[in-house]
Amino acid sequence: MWGALGADRRRFSLGEVRARLADLPPAVDKGPSVEGSRAAAVLVPLYELDGEARVVLIKRPETMPSHRGEIAFPGGKFEDGVDADLRATALREAHEEVGLDPDDVEIVSRLDGIGTVATRFRIAPFVGFLARPPVFVPNAREVVRVLEVPLSELLDPDVYREERWDTHTADFDVHFYELEDETVWGATARILTSFLAHLVAGR
Repeated sequence: MWGALGADRRRFSLGEVRARLADLPPAVDKGPSVEGSRAAAVLVPLYELDGEARVVLIKRPETMPSHRGEIAFPGGKFEDGVDADLRATALREAHEEVGLDPDDVEIVSRLDGIGTVATRFRIAPFVGFLARPPVFVPNAREVVRVLEVPLSELLDPDVYREERWDTHTADFDVHFYELEDETVWGATARILTSFLAHLVAGR
């Protein structure tokens, strides 16, 4: 998808990310849509270090009821009566899970929504900029590790791979990011791939 990009073209400053997101089409729900799905939201936190944008990911503990041990974005399900909207859900969950103060997060874009089949969530991703590298306070019940990954690493052709999975109901692409000691896949990788593909379009 972006394997031909040279190393210099895989680096993005936060300002360059902002410029690319400015012409992002309005978000739509891409599905799959599963009956009985619940609304959820995630935050895609980005900050700049040494002139390069980094994205924040978390590792879920093995004790979680769903997505055990997986790499994810901070996020969770919409709480009726607590969250004014899905944007509020993303900010609340990021605060609860890694200690990000909502006032320190600038929401700059909403990405296309996706659905999960096994866990039945409709996920709305929100890109949030942090003015400085944050100090994380992980909630041990929900987070066992915080990863801060340069976008250029995710765009490295040796890190990204794609597989075609055939099931009895549909054929679909599955995305993987093989980091040094973790693998990002599933819903998180789908969100990342859509986001990164827009960033590099026309690069």
